[in-house]
Amino acid sequence: MDIRKPLVLITGSEGRIGKAIEAALGDDYTVVGFERECDSGSHCITVDISSDEAVSKACEQLRQGYGQRIASVIHLAAFYDFSDQPNPLYEEVNVRGTRRLLEALRAFDVEQFIYASTMLVHAPTEPGLPITEEGPLEPKWPYPESKVAAENEVRAHHGNVPFVILRLAGVYTEWGEVPSLSTQIQRIYERQLQSHVFPGDPAHGQSFVHMDDVARAFRQTVERRLELPTETVLLIGEPATESYEGLQNLIGQLIHGQPWVTHQVPKPVAVAGAWLQDKMEDVVPDYIDRGIEPFVKTFMVALSDDHFELDISRAKKLLNWRPRNTLRETLPKIIGHLKRSPAAWYKRNKIALPLWLEEMEKEHLPSATLIAQSRQQERDGHRQTLWCHFANAGLGLWLISSPFIFGLAESWMVAEDLVSPSQRGLAMSATWMTASDVITGLLIVLFGLLSVSRDYGWARWITALLGIWLLFAPLFFWTSSAAAYANDTLVGGLVILFAVVVSPPPGIGAVARTSGPDTPPGWSYSPSGMTNRFPIVALAFIGLFLSRYMAAFQLGHTDNVWDPFFGDGTARVVTSDVSEAWPVADAGLGATVYVMEILTGVIGDKRRWRTMPWMVLFFGILIVPLGVVSIYFIIIQPIIIGTWCTLCLIAAVAMLLQIPYSFDEILATLQFLKDRRKNGKSLWHVLWHGDTMEGGSADYSSNFEGPPMAVLREIMGSGVRFTWNMLASVIIGIALMFSRILFDATGTAANGDHLIGALVVTFSIMALSEVGRPLRFANIMFGGWLIPAPLLLTGYSDLGAAASIGAGVLLILLALPVGPIKGRYGAWDRWNSIGLAKTPRSA
Repeated sequence: MDIRKPLVLITGSEGRIGKAIEAALGDDYTVVGFERECDSGSHCITVDISSDEAVSKACEQLRQGYGQRIASVIHLAAFYDFSDQPNPLYEEVNVRGTRRLLEALRAFDVEQFIYASTMLVHAPTEPGLPITEEGPLEPKWPYPESKVAAENEVRAHHGNVPFVILRLAGVYTEWGEVPSLSTQIQRIYERQLQSHVFPGDPAHGQSFVHMDDVARAFRQTVERRLELPTETVLLIGEPATESYEGLQNLIGQLIHGQPWVTHQVPKPVAVAGAWLQDKMEDVVPDYIDRGIEPFVKTFMVALSDDHFELDISRAKKLLNWRPRNTLRETLPKIIGHLKRSPAAWYKRNKIALPLWLEEMEKEHLPSATLIAQSRQQERDGHRQTLWCHFANAGLGLWLISSPFIFGLAESWMVAEDLVSPSQRGLAMSATWMTASDVITGLLIVLFGLLSVSRDYGWARWITALLGIWLLFAPLFFWTSSAAAYANDTLVGGLVILFAVVVSPPPGIGAVARTSGPDTPPGWSYSPSGMTNRFPIVALAFIGLFLSRYMAAFQLGHTDNVWDPFFGDGTARVVTSDVSEAWPVADAGLGATVYVMEILTGVIGDKRRWRTMPWMVLFFGILIVPLGVVSIYFIIIQPIIIGTWCTLCLIAAVAMLLQIPYSFDEILATLQFLKDRRKNGKSLWHVLWHGDTMEGGSADYSSNFEGPPMAVLREIMGSGVRFTWNMLASVIIGIALMFSRILFDATGTAANGDHLIGALVVTFSIMALSEVGRPLRFANIMFGGWLIPAPLLLTGYSDLGAAASIGAGVLLILLALPVGPIKGRYGAWDRWNSIGLAKTPRSA
């Protein structure tokens, strides 16, 4: 150590400002640090400034090692918490710690004491009116309040030591590293909704200063220690203050190549939003699992109008200091670091990585490349489908005008006669429908136009929800207008189609979008290919037409309903007590479900089993559980209502046939979610945003590109095989359902046969799916019941008893063969290997 070099003591020397100052002082000074935990260098003394004993011990160690004379003490050590909650450490560390240090330094010959304060001790100002050192002090939260108190301690206890108080602006580096700025960049980078709203005046802003300029200000303060006044206060920052809106536009341009739209929101709305975001810690799994604390606090909303613009003329005069950097010139470097190494930038700024970026890091994926690819794909897809959102705005305008075109508005506030067969409905139906169409139309126009912005993906989902409402509105309001019912159904379906089906669905994560297989590991094809979904969509159209026809009768749009086999059976069923137990026309609900099946059946591409897991599961819920409900209603028709409904039977068969075609995609999605969970991924995040997956392969199936017959074979054979044993079981089940006619069964025997027959048909059709083949074993149980049934139930004829026993034996025997399994389904293959006469798989 060269004892001729002036000694500089820095408290908080291991912090980023402390290290920068030490580097700026260079070899011209001997720099010693006081730090709570020393990590680097031999010139560091461990000390806790909240302890009298620790400070005394550290000062004695300083004296013994470096002597009595100190050129300058730079006091940086402080407690900091971006919160409006009081903390005893503010008093113990920032205030008493400063006093404790000053008192301990009385034993040294100190030429200068520099205290690092903040510009936030000042009252905010207005653009064009810079703050001066004599400006009023008005700290608004605990941290700057503690700085004011610490400044007072410096004035009261400095003794004969000259002091300088440097009130610093927000200190940034070429990586950012100032919370308010880095969080602003993060929100725009992630295209968060919050990045487009601001509760204060966006023309206001705060001053910043580059770390290099801060370090140079401290060095020049040390160098001029003998020339400065005994008591000096200086503001250190850039004189040009960027407005919040100006920063938004510049950051948006640098990251996404476009200015960033910022909307001013009322402060009560912002406070409510900040409160809800804070509560997300308790309810949203992403926050629970990862301990993320929202940056924006409710107290910050009140500060959003504060403007900090600095007059640095005194620093120029006394220190000959002026900043050499500007935030506007440095932002490209900050954004450059973010783009080149997103994870490193997040970590450097102490921001929790979003889950999609965290997963990229875990998988060692090239995050910068994948993010760029994903955003380019989003940009291209959005540009190509902009017409969809303008089309939705046009549909909204049409919807607004439709009550006047169809004459509904003429009955405004007029009670009408109920025209449904059961006299159910609303007397003011036309009024309700008029209000619904006008309001919904206005909202579709609004959110359709908002959807034009790529950053407003949420607006597209709201538009889709408005479309769903249109599917239900005519049923809720029991409209007597067939035109209004058809109009709302058609407009609602098109709005959903344009919002989230034709245009690329929002919400798919960058990892899921740009990496991963088409076909699941261990599978021989992609279960999400459009040819795989085509049978479901086609069958849904059949169900839709039949349900809409029956709903028209229930709503009174037609006077009768056609039934070719059971006379008035359809009319009796759709006006029965079971049907009318629903508050709306149940056939109409069925039609709505079919529309949603069609729309969810065409959304997404052949990778949606892993890119949109939630959509696949929702699609499965529409098909499988609701298909079971449909079968239940078929079962109860002859038992409870006492008749059959031909159209209901056809619709039920259409619904039932959808189930085996849906099993493979549901299974692949469940396998995918299980694998992601096993690999430590957040199930909640993967469910909503998708993910990549190890293994698997590309899918090169024709997808309607081959000859018509080849395409048809691919459609019909997508994971479904019409095996002879299951088809025979279906025939047996149908015969049992009609045992009243075929075998003269009566009473409990007829009801029992009907129930078992319906279940046999259901499970046999579901077992046509290769992944659902194990369901055939349920027929063993049903067959086992049919054999002793003639001894247990009354109403069997001799022929019926023999048929029951024979059917039972046949069902058991027919359930044993596996039948051909031509596809591969990963881990599920072992379940398909159970049985007799298994046909070898083809590759």
